[in-house]
Amino acid sequence: KVMQRKTRKKRSDRTHVIYMLRAGKLIYIGITAKTCSTVLKSAKTRWMKHVYRSRSENKNWPLYCAIRRLGVDAFELSIIETVRGKALAHSRERELIRERKPKLNLA
Repeated sequence: KVMQRKTRKKRSDRTHVIYMLRAGKLIYIGITAKTCSTVLKSAKTRWMKHVYRSRSENKNWPLYCAIRRLGVDAFELSIIETVRGKALAHSRERELIRERKPKLNLA
């Protein structure tokens, strides 16, 4: 008898982390789902994905250019807030981007 693997149902109510990356006056505001044991670990995992992609993909996005130009150590990661629910989290992220006008986010 072959065991069938259950595919996990997509959850729309999971906790999301809105985080900020800062290098001097340069700011990036991002969002990620809480996939690790803690909110901070989830944000750090997302940050490492940004770092990896900045090195492995030839994207000229402001954040990736800044990572390549300034180096990983120039950045500081902080948690802005956690939000329950994907739609609410994404609208809150857009609100924060409108308010703070971070230079490293795409327009």
